[in-house]
Amino acid sequence: MPVPGRGPYGVAVADDGALWVTLAGSGDIARVHRDGPARVHAGGGGAGARPTSVARGSDGAMWFTQFLADAVGCVRPDGTVVSVPLPTRGAGPYGITAGPDGAMWFTEMNADRVGRVDDEGRVEEFVLPVEGGYPSGITAGADGALWFALNQADAIGRLDTAGRTTVHPLPTSGAAPVNIAAGEDGALWFTEIGAGRIGRLTYDGRIEEFRVSAPDARPHGIAAADGGGCWFTEWGSHRVGRMRPDGRVRTWALPEEVTEPHGIAVAGDGVVWAAMESGELVGVTPPGEQGWG
Repeated sequence: MPVPGRGPYGVAVADDGALWVTLAGSGDIARVHRDGPARVHAGGGGAGARPTSVARGSDGAMWFTQFLADAVGCVRPDGTVVSVPLPTRGAGPYGITAGPDGAMWFTEMNADRVGRVDDEGRVEEFVLPVEGGYPSGITAGADGALWFALNQADAIGRLDTAGRTTVHPLPTSGAAPVNIAAGEDGALWFTEIGAGRIGRLTYDGRIEEFRVSAPDARPHGIAAADGGGCWFTEWGSHRVGRMRPDGRVRTWALPEEVTEPHGIAVAGDGVVWAAMESGELVGVTPPGEQGWG
C-alpha cells in the first residue's frame, strides 16, 4: 500500500483501525486506511523535523516524536495538530508510548533522559543513570513501569512513574537494542540490531536471546504478537519475522520492489503492517500453525 510523503518510518494502529505513519523524510504524519484516501498532516516541526515513532494515546490522539525538532506532537481525534517543544535542546526524542498514568512517555536519545508529557502539554524529564546510553524504543510494561532500550549501553532500563530507574545489562556485548514491546506472555521483547537477535526479558530480570534469520539481519521494529512472542522487522535482510515465546522463529521475505523495513504494528484484523522507508506499507497475513515444527 503506497504512502504519500517521504520515508515511512514508524507505524501504529488508531482506535478506528486506521494506520498512522511517521514520514521521516518529509516531516509529516499520515493517516492511511484501506477504505479511503490517505491524509497527510504537517507534523508542526517543519520538513526537517524527522518524526520517528508514533503511538496511540489514552485520549485517542496519535502522538509522535520529532527527532530533529526536539519536540513531541500529536494529532487529536478532531484533526488538530499540536507540537510540544522540549526543555532540553538537542534531546533527540525517539521512542514514545502511552503510560499507565494517562500521559505519554518518550525517550530522549541524545540527552540520556526519559520524558513525560500530559494532554495539556506539560513536560517532565527524568535523567537516567547511564551516560551515553542512547535510550531508544520504549513501552509500558504490565508491572506499571516504563521499559526502554539503551542502545549504546547494551542494556534495558526500567523507570517507574515516580522516576526510579533500574538497569538490566544484556549478556551480549554490542547487542545495541533498539525497540521494545510488552508481550502477552509476561515478558518484554526487544530487537538487538547489533547482534542479529531478539531478546526476551521477564519482569523479574531473566534475559534470553534468540537468533533470527542471519547474524546481519539487523532486527529493528518490534510489536507484541497475539498469544505471546513478537513480530519484528529485519532491516538488513529485508524480511518480517514472527517469534514464539519459546524462541522458535519464522521469517518471510518482503517484495523486492520495496526496501528498508522499520516500524511494525498489528492491526485489529490480525494483519501485520511494516513501514518501508521506500514509501510503502506492506501487510503480512499471519500463517496458521503449519511450519512451526
